[in-house]
Amino acid sequence: MTFDELNIHEQLLEAISYMNFEKASPIQEQAIPVAIAGHDILACAQTGTGKTAAFVIPVLHDIVVNGQQGTTTVILTPTRELAIQIHQEIQGFSYFTDTSSKAIFGGDKGKDWDAQKRALVEGTTIIIATPGRLIAHLMLGYVNFKNVRHLILDEADRMLDMGFFDDIQRVLAYLPEDRQTLFFSATMPPAIQSLANKILRNPQKISIAIAKPAAGVTQKAYLTSNNQKVPAILHILEENPDYDSVIIFTSKKSNIMPLVRALRTSKEKFAVAGISSDLEQNEREEVLLQFKAKRLKILVATDVLSRGIDIKGINVVINYDVPGDAADYVHRIGRTARADAKGEAITLINEADMYKFSRIESLIEKEVPKLPLPEEFGAQPVWNPKNSSSFGRSSSGRSRTKAPMRRNSGHDHKSKHHRNNSAPAAEGGEKPTEQGSSEEQKAKPKHNKRRFWGKKKANTNTAPKNDNA
Repeated sequence: MTFDELNIHEQLLEAISYMNFEKASPIQEQAIPVAIAGHDILACAQTGTGKTAAFVIPVLHDIVVNGQQGTTTVILTPTRELAIQIHQEIQGFSYFTDTSSKAIFGGDKGKDWDAQKRALVEGTTIIIATPGRLIAHLMLGYVNFKNVRHLILDEADRMLDMGFFDDIQRVLAYLPEDRQTLFFSATMPPAIQSLANKILRNPQKISIAIAKPAAGVTQKAYLTSNNQKVPAILHILEENPDYDSVIIFTSKKSNIMPLVRALRTSKEKFAVAGISSDLEQNEREEVLLQFKAKRLKILVATDVLSRGIDIKGINVVINYDVPGDAADYVHRIGRTARADAKGEAITLINEADMYKFSRIESLIEKEVPKLPLPEEFGAQPVWNPKNSSSFGRSSSGRSRTKAPMRRNSGHDHKSKHHRNNSAPAAEGGEKPTEQGSSEEQKAKPKHNKRRFWGKKKANTNTAPKNDNA
């Protein structure tokens, strides 16, 4: 179905055409007419399905048709990255209208707070906000949401995972009861169902590909010990020289800098940078801009980047570790194979993570192939999730029996990568470790005070403009 068939206002259709949108995705095809008709929506749709346009377009259609007076729409998101991206999409879709928007999030400087306050006081049409920062403004008494007629919750499951349930309830107290609510979530656990039942009125339910990886993603896994992970990553990259856009995800911020150093100082001297919530917003934007422009080949990131960031052409996602939540795995590997493209997802699994990964396989209803590393890597763990330390612990708190190690053809010597890169700690004293692993318990990584892990450019003209309304 084309967007022309969805009865969207011509001003929006013109912008959609300029943005090279041709056919509506399934979530857009189902949600846009329902939202334009004024119904509440409970939608289960994974990342990469086009759900942002599915709620932005009908909201803009209503604003163009019925006018605006002050803030008409509040969009709640779990992260500032997602808030910024939604803000950018709104700017694109509303280009031929007089709609204004502003992203409201924390972790910034005083001048950013002032700009946010000004946008709220002046009644910016659409406010996209993280719950905690919006509450901080609401409590100071200068925000007027009496004209709000649309509330959108995007990535609602993630917001609850991050502990925003109470903040969402507090935001609701500032909004008119007579409003339209659009509720989007990648998964539908009981807590999400309970929240939806409280805030939605006779919602239309839409379900698109519940928490499943996109069909274009080829999934693989390697069973590794901790000190085999960096050599394994180097092996993967060297075996695939055509990769020009790679994201490596890790659950721990303390792993990022050692990984960046190991890749940057390898034989290939990869163009690599790291990104996490520790960076200032302008630094994060600079790293993302360089990565999108292919000036960086590899981006090392925490899960904060796994939702809401749409970067086209990512060849492969490498999971340095297994995320604790199966839904996070889906979001991680959803960074590749966007919009019906093809991509690869490779996960490195140590003994402690085997049970977690087996649960992920149950969720996605797919057994991911476990590939052997080259024989020169030496002994590798044997797949045995029920003996994984994440499967359960005894009453004394000790881990259950460890999984046995498998040797490759009797060889136990190390490859060139394994000798030189088995531990990034060799260069800076920080060794990537898994959460709950014995290495982490023995020695916490030293605190690294550097705020920016990419190569900074003196020329700031390439940085994206600040997201003022």
